[in-house]
Amino acid sequence: MPSIHDFATWQPLLRLLRAGNAESLAAPGGHVAGRIGLGGWSVPLPPRRPRPGQALQVEDMQDEVDAMERVRGALADAGADGISFVAEIRPTGRTVLHLLDAGPAVEAGMGPYPGSLILVEGSVPEPWRRGPDPVPGAVPAPSVDTAALERTLRERIPGAVGAIEAEIAATEARLGVTLPDELKVLYRVTRGRRQDWGGDHSAAERAYEALGCELYPLEALYVADAPSRPCPWRFAATAAVVTPPDAAVQGLVGSPGWIAFGDNGGGDRIAVDLTPGPRGHVGQLIMIDHEQNIGAVLLADSLTDLVVNRRRRRRSRRRIDETPAVADVNARDVPSIQAAAHPELEVLRVGVLDGEPVSLAPVAGLPRLRTLTAHPGTLADPLEIAKLTGLEFLELGPEDWRVLLDAGAVPRSLSAAAIEVRGGRHPLPIVAVADELLALWDRPPIVRTTLEGDLGPQEPQAGA
Repeated sequence: MPSIHDFATWQPLLRLLRAGNAESLAAPGGHVAGRIGLGGWSVPLPPRRPRPGQALQVEDMQDEVDAMERVRGALADAGADGISFVAEIRPTGRTVLHLLDAGPAVEAGMGPYPGSLILVEGSVPEPWRRGPDPVPGAVPAPSVDTAALERTLRERIPGAVGAIEAEIAATEARLGVTLPDELKVLYRVTRGRRQDWGGDHSAAERAYEALGCELYPLEALYVADAPSRPCPWRFAATAAVVTPPDAAVQGLVGSPGWIAFGDNGGGDRIAVDLTPGPRGHVGQLIMIDHEQNIGAVLLADSLTDLVVNRRRRRRSRRRIDETPAVADVNARDVPSIQAAAHPELEVLRVGVLDGEPVSLAPVAGLPRLRTLTAHPGTLADPLEIAKLTGLEFLELGPEDWRVLLDAGAVPRSLSAAAIEVRGGRHPLPIVAVADELLALWDRPPIVRTTLEGDLGPQEPQAGA
């Protein structure tokens, strides 16, 4: 297998890209670009059509699959997760191929463009640094009845193998937390191991029906804290922790008091909540949505309620963008920067506007503003960003970044940054801007490797 930096590795893919993008490659500045990773790829190849009267088969696109696997095999051999590329292919077949290795300071982005630039090593967005607020006086729900819970579980899942006390104690030591009594009762009845059922699927199904969720084995319990819920900077920085006074669950990314013990069968985690919101109970059950980056919803006031009383208390999720903490200024939502300005504002996203570019003056000096994203061309004066002294994340178009870089006005408070790219712009100038930003923090640059080769004359299309 040729290496990832061998032109021969890329030749089959480059030939397909040439055949599928002839018109755009022939235009001034013509290029093709994409990204290939071990888990998938984003490459500008035209969709294949099935033969008349048939569904699309693997063999109909075998050449594409083989070309991709050739590159992915070289990636695996190199121990790399993915790589971006830009290819300039002349009509003669002469090709210049630029390979872009993002390195440790850049998250994966969309297609060939760099994702968020991690300017401060190890930094995480503010919501991922937030722990739970204390709730004095929080107590278990009145419905907690460990005797009824144990009796009901033993009736509904006879023959279950329970955990011994030493196993429960070992789990508590591993997690660094004392399990609530209801959870201990549950695992004393069944330790949640599939092999304990010996292939009896009906018994396993009864256990699911008894609990209303898929139970994790005792050794798989974990603390659903913020690090257990990773998220790219670009998305995480626009989230906000908001817990209204009437909330049963704190609007956190995660908590040292969220003990995940099950799954709803669709990827959403079920956890015991030992750090409830102002109107919640210690030991209540919450569901952590795998499609959300932040927050959880109340599932039941107690494990007793869920199992014995069959009561669920699913409540609708409160939208974060309905609070003053996050504002979307655009043609459809918040009409102006003035309307968004609020002492609690943390995240300001300036999108496509109907009118003229806007001034950031109304939000200068706001004490909690930490994230600004601005669609290219929406800011009247990018240098006004210098007055936003608390920013930790900034996303701008390349032209606005150019203004800040040339003026030496890139905010030094930033922990991460991103470049918004619209349209099929050539990736190399975007990479150059990214490298300038990384250099300001002495972070590793995006590594560019340039290969040259000849694809030879293009074969005529069938039927041409």
